[in-house]
Amino acid sequence: MGQHHNHDHSHHHHQGTGNIKVAFFLNLGFTIIEIVGGILTNCVAIISDAIHGLGDSLSLGLSWYFQSLSRKKGDAHFSFGYQRFSLLGAVINSIVLVIGGVLVLQEAIPRLLEPEQPHAEGMIYLAILGIVVNGAAVLRLRKGSSINEEVVSLHLLEDVLGWVAVLIAAIVMQFIDAPILDPLLSVLITAWVLWNVYRNLRKSFSILLQAVPGDKDITELKKQIQEIPEVSNVHDIHLWTLDGEKDIFTVHVKVEKVDDFDKQSAVKAAIRQILAENHIRHITIEVESIEEDCEQVNC
Repeated sequence: MGQHHNHDHSHHHHQGTGNIKVAFFLNLGFTIIEIVGGILTNCVAIISDAIHGLGDSLSLGLSWYFQSLSRKKGDAHFSFGYQRFSLLGAVINSIVLVIGGVLVLQEAIPRLLEPEQPHAEGMIYLAILGIVVNGAAVLRLRKGSSINEEVVSLHLLEDVLGWVAVLIAAIVMQFIDAPILDPLLSVLITAWVLWNVYRNLRKSFSILLQAVPGDKDITELKKQIQEIPEVSNVHDIHLWTLDGEKDIFTVHVKVEKVDDFDKQSAVKAAIRQILAENHIRHITIEVESIEEDCEQVNC
């Protein structure tokens, strides 16, 4: 069962790297189109968004690199492997999103007070292209499971929603003189993105600080282990997640007749069964006799 889990985990990382790679090239290609389109149409708004797109491409490139690195197995330097580099990519992406969001707000809020009439027709054509390209990247990343993919997906979803807002505003402004729609939608979308960035950063830092995974109840697990007939005491119990997908569990248990190998194996099997039901498979179990003094500080 453990081997199947490891293969499955490796498959997820491989798929995640491919997803981010596709998103990177889609975003970079569209950014180049924006730069050319902005120069040809002499549109400052498009050129400004193209600069934002270059920042996105840099961020995606870093995510691609970190996701690739996270596939490396454990070695003498990182014994658990390199999975947490994926988290580093997620944190960097989140910071880029925050900086980008602040820059958008700096541009949009003054325009709420003094709206400027944009080129509606050109906005419509570019918005449709932006929705198609970024939407394809988001759909690809939605299949992933890592926090890195989640943050990158959010990054691109921001662009999709931005282009949807541009399209709606441009269509309306073709018929009605309402230039305030553009900055108003920008502010609302940016606020939504920043809220989600906050949630992702909180999740990432929770993992980096080795908090108990949110979907696990360590008190209940301790109670279930304590209920195993041969177990007289459970202590020094720890549960954390390596990267949001692979959970790690360590525990010390006291049993009678610890020199009885069959009984010791039965206790370990019972504990592993409890943990397997909770999708925890990277497990370390220390079996001690009742008389034994545990050397761990927190025992």
